[in-house]
Amino acid sequence: MTAFSAIEQSARERLGGGDALESRLIRPEPPESLAMIGDDRYLSVMCRRIFRAGLTHRLVDARWPAFEIAFDDFDPAAVAALDDDDLKRLATDETLIRHRRKIFAVRNNAVAMQAIIAEFGSFGFWLAEWPEDEIVDLWHELRQRFTQLGGRSGPAFLRMAGKDTFMLTDWVVKAMAQWQAYIGKSHTRNAHAEIQALFNGWQAESDRPLCQISQILAFSID
Repeated sequence: MTAFSAIEQSARERLGGGDALESRLIRPEPPESLAMIGDDRYLSVMCRRIFRAGLTHRLVDARWPAFEIAFDDFDPAAVAALDDDDLKRLATDETLIRHRRKIFAVRNNAVAMQAIIAEFGSFGFWLAEWPEDEIVDLWHELRQRFTQLGGRSGPAFLRMAGKDTFMLTDWVVKAMAQWQAYIGKSHTRNAHAEIQALFNGWQAESDRPLCQISQILAFSID
């Protein structure tokens, strides 16, 4: 396995030194903080990620205050209680983003979140308890339980929510290949398991969170 120290050194050199690198790195929320975040905030972040997919983030973020009003501040019980007529009306609301499937996904995901809340007490507790060394399994769990959280949307939601995860962006995949750490398909379940093991090894070596490891990989190449 490629030593992560070499990858990190390359990132430092490309960005102009260790301080420059550190200033670019994000920091995940600790489990105790994740457990304290309200379910409504998780539903809001999840839905914002879904609407961001394929659209300019700035556009979605500018409309988000209107979404908060339209969806009762994303209270899961209130959103789950919306009927089809409510959703059809919202899908034509010019203050929102008129994407019918994504509008309906908000209710679907509120219902799915309620099931987790009923079983674990809160969505945040469920998220906080999931071990980072099995984070790809959480990606697949999100894809199975929720609507429109497949592909990169699940990991992107986790990153937005503060849960530690790596992300398989084009730059990260390219860097793994360039450093001869992993070459091949990166979207299958078996590939995810292999890449998880790779990241776990790099985490043990560097003592960095997964999110920083994937950032450093992206910064390490031209």
